[in-house]
Amino acid sequence: MVPSRWIARRWLRWFRALRWFRALRWFRALRWFRALRWFRALWLIAPGLLLACADSPCGPARAQVARVLDGDTIELTSGELVRYLLVDAPEISRDECFAAMALAANRELVSGRQIELAYDAECRDAYGRLLAYVSVGGVDVSRHLIEEGYACVLHLPPNGAARLDELSQAQARARAARRGLWGACPRARCR
Repeated sequence: MVPSRWIARRWLRWFRALRWFRALRWFRALRWFRALRWFRALWLIAPGLLLACADSPCGPARAQVARVLDGDTIELTSGELVRYLLVDAPEISRDECFAAMALAANRELVSGRQIELAYDAECRDAYGRLLAYVSVGGVDVSRHLIEEGYACVLHLPPNGAARLDELSQAQARARAARRGLWGACPRARCR
């Protein structure tokens, strides 16, 4: 065999082997890449899932109610006090008309139950209480108290701008039907 022909065959064999190896390497990489696409999708979705399940920077997303302080304030088992956004119930401490009924209605609705909390622009009021929309078993507590006449709408900007009209209409309906404090209290006024 002629040395040049021998060299050419060796070179061709080596080139084919290298080409096959490169193709195999590319195929393996492609296979791993395809297998990893599920992990890539998980890495894209996981932060969103964690944020959805995590508590808000303001406070817990879910909590257990330890006790009801009045018609618009509750205490959680963690010791945090929560004031309902857009709600102003008659005060027990000032012996206002219909305060005992508002307290009883709030107690019946949330006492000892698991609640969901949603926060707005500001997390806390001047007294250090959490400001939140509270729902229990799919019932919006603020809306329920206002619709049944146990409380009035109290808008303290910047919180509550998105739901102000909805709850104001509920209050107007309760006032027109003379429900709750609107029928029981001769001089019922809201701040």
